[in-house]
Amino acid sequence: MEFFDFGTIFFFVAAVIIFLQLRNVLGRRTGSERPPFDPYSARSGDAQKQAGNGDNVVALPRRADTAAEKDFTSIDAVSPAGTPLNEGLRAIRAADPSFDPASFVDGAKMAYEMIVMSFADGDRKALKTLLSKEVYDGFVSAITDREARSEKVNSSFVGIDKADIVGAEMKGSDAHVTVRIVSQLISATLDKDGKVIDGDPDSVAEIKDVWTFARDTRSRDPNWKLVATEAED
Repeated sequence: MEFFDFGTIFFFVAAVIIFLQLRNVLGRRTGSERPPFDPYSARSGDAQKQAGNGDNVVALPRRADTAAEKDFTSIDAVSPAGTPLNEGLRAIRAADPSFDPASFVDGAKMAYEMIVMSFADGDRKALKTLLSKEVYDGFVSAITDREARSEKVNSSFVGIDKADIVGAEMKGSDAHVTVRIVSQLISATLDKDGKVIDGDPDSVAEIKDVWTFARDTRSRDPNWKLVATEAED
């Protein structure tokens, strides 16, 4: 004779009752339910349909649209849209969204003064942080030759009259920006006896340079380095 386990029956009945209550509360899937609301839907109309009430939905901007609507006002102020310079600056902005022409020029002017004065002082340590290896080697060679002749450069930086971006391009991941700088400088080179052999210690000279700065846009280092120099007559 078989005996029923009343404890097992009790728990089975309880489980059935709980299942029926959950089904009544949660309902059953029929295959016609609305999909979850996606605020980044490609079409705002679809997003409104998904929400179920178009009047109460605020359509959020699409990520692609936000990226496409970048503000190029600061770039267009440097060069008109459609010009090679403008296209070069936009390419740099695409590689480095933080790039701003005005801020770059401010930094280039500061770097220009530091480089000119560091070269005059023979400060190799300061130059190394501001120049590419090739330019650094050239500057150091000139400093070494000057020291070998026991010559000294006395310079006073008066200021920068003008600094304009005249070139911009991407070379692989490297951004290159060329700046034409017009500065005022008092400079004279003295021989070992203190005699002036170049320049004038009592007059201000106008210096025109075309310098190119570069940085790897993939690098976390935000600093630009001087990669090419050219004196303008």
